[in-house]
Amino acid sequence: MNASRTARERVRAELMAEITDIARKHLAKDGAAGLSLRAVAREMGMVSSAIYRYYPSRDDLLTALIIDGYNAAGGAVREAEAARDRADFMGRWLALCHGLRGWALAHPHEYALLYGSPVPGYRAPEDTIAPASTSAEVFGRLVGDAFRAGVLDPPGGYPPVPESMAADAARIRDAIMPGVPGDVIARAATVWPGLFGAVSFELFGQYANVVSDLTAVFDYAMRGLGRSIGLPE
Repeated sequence: MNASRTARERVRAELMAEITDIARKHLAKDGAAGLSLRAVAREMGMVSSAIYRYYPSRDDLLTALIIDGYNAAGGAVREAEAARDRADFMGRWLALCHGLRGWALAHPHEYALLYGSPVPGYRAPEDTIAPASTSAEVFGRLVGDAFRAGVLDPPGGYPPVPESMAADAARIRDAIMPGVPGDVIARAATVWPGLFGAVSFELFGQYANVVSDLTAVFDYAMRGLGRSIGLPE
């Protein structure tokens, strides 16, 4: 019975993987709002009722795609950052940034699903929170390592951190930056969305007819963001 159950589980996992693979193709063609379980089932040669055994609704399928996307993006970030010398903090930051950009350029529709416009009517469940945090955890560990190494040297001119950010900084500290003071966390909290803004600006064509060497501009911008935290060159 155990062997039979294992075989059924394997077949189920394979079918679910095939469903999500086909769904990604439809995502590229029709967008997240146009994703249809019936259309996916039709391409697989399944009756539409059969696919609901695996994904009861379109939102369940979207959630699976989102979790897969976050895991893939986080894996690319983690792998790129881990390849750098632990004492090369700017190098780790740049590797992290280029890891995300490389994944986004290779998987633009999945990136758009994660970081683009919200899908009308879809509300992400709590299952997506942990996968979504993977990249941020890599970033938080980097900042924490640089702070504990005593190498952060941020430029002057930053305004004082608003008192209203104290509670937010405490939550970020508890989640991904243990022991890091509030002013460092505040800078990091402004730098992190800057990475996604730069990726999105490129991916969604905002540099068209303006910038020719997109890689150089991205690297320059990320170095600037790294310096704003105080990461040494």
